[in-house]
Amino acid sequence: MCLSNIKDLKIAVVGLGYVGLPLAVLFSSKYLTIGYDTNNHRVGEINGGFDKTGEVSCEDLNKALKNDFRCTSCVEDIKKCNFFVVAVPTPVDTYNRPDLSQLLMASRTVGSVVKKNDVVVYESTVYPGVTEEECIPEIEKTSLMKLNQDFFVGYSPERINPGDKIHTIEKIKKITSGSTPQVADFVDMVYNSVLKNGTYKAPSIKVAEAAKIVENTQRDVNIAFVNELAKIFNAMDIDTSDVLKAAATKWNFIDINPGLVGGHCISVDPYYLIQKAQVYGVMPRIMTAARRLNDGMGDYVANQVIKLMNKKGVLVKDSKILVLGFTFKENCADIRNTKVIDIISTLKEYTNDITVFDPYVDVEKIEKVFSFKILSNNIQHLEKEFDVVILAVSHSQFVGLNPRKFLRISNGVVYDVKSFFAKQLIDGRL
Repeated sequence: MCLSNIKDLKIAVVGLGYVGLPLAVLFSSKYLTIGYDTNNHRVGEINGGFDKTGEVSCEDLNKALKNDFRCTSCVEDIKKCNFFVVAVPTPVDTYNRPDLSQLLMASRTVGSVVKKNDVVVYESTVYPGVTEEECIPEIEKTSLMKLNQDFFVGYSPERINPGDKIHTIEKIKKITSGSTPQVADFVDMVYNSVLKNGTYKAPSIKVAEAAKIVENTQRDVNIAFVNELAKIFNAMDIDTSDVLKAAATKWNFIDINPGLVGGHCISVDPYYLIQKAQVYGVMPRIMTAARRLNDGMGDYVANQVIKLMNKKGVLVKDSKILVLGFTFKENCADIRNTKVIDIISTLKEYTNDITVFDPYVDVEKIEKVFSFKILSNNIQHLEKEFDVVILAVSHSQFVGLNPRKFLRISNGVVYDVKSFFAKQLIDGRL
């Protein structure tokens, strides 16, 4: 069937974002690896030893570059590769419908260079059936070759957790699968050769695709449950954090905190399964309700802040507000689908004097898109300037910070989305 000797692998990783680059660097530790991306600027930065996502350290990246790893935006440069890994984004559109455009484009790119006996592995998150029903036909059409006769396909869903320095790619367990049992064994062997904790070989590509969707959908539903609890207990004037700490003393309690659900995984992936379920005549009511509830938490937080301001006699109109954190999660630069913007959007109905501080963001990039002040350094000069402080993201740089020192009035409001600050420093929290 495919390659008889794993040592002959020449790997091309298509898509060099949060998923693709760490994977390419990992593969390059053992195999000749070329990273491919259509973004020339991104390719130039990586070849210069810098990863703006922060997922790969300068040390690790430069080490890989010294070992012949390189990136390109020229398709010709990956023609000699025989093992292609596709790791491009799979977002949703403005109506929360799956957007496969980048995935299909990447499939056509691979189709233009794939050769006899080559293997193509998809890592992008999709609903069950996309690899075989959408991607493979694109490769066949472009290459004029046939699956399992001329080329072979696998699926190994990504498990990158942006900003996580513990569960890094070489340490996680990966699901693998293949278009034939023999290919599944080969793909499993390739991934096993670079992973410390090995793999789990799924019985089919569709099972592997479904498993990835379930991982994130389960998280979404669980977070929606505690977000709903937070709304109930806030209405009852009961501290949700205290309730969850007490409940967590039971041995089988699932310890999850309420909060904003953003990013490119938990806030997106469920829509892929929701859409596919409806095609089969199944209405996924729990998943749909969870998505709706979690998507509304930014607006809920903003209205809780306004409620506290009214209670404390702080004029909402034209108030000065400081928001700490803008990325979708702590200690990473990723702003995709950040729900902090929903807090800001609601508050902007009352005031335009909103300042955001986040040490991880690309200020120039964000200021082009959003019309509010954003800072990434020198937070100390903001002392005694605001009526309200909202802790939205619990970056480690905020440890030890006293949020009340930024208030210019004694009755100012501090709201803690993440239950990050000590109780005596805040006026409200989820």
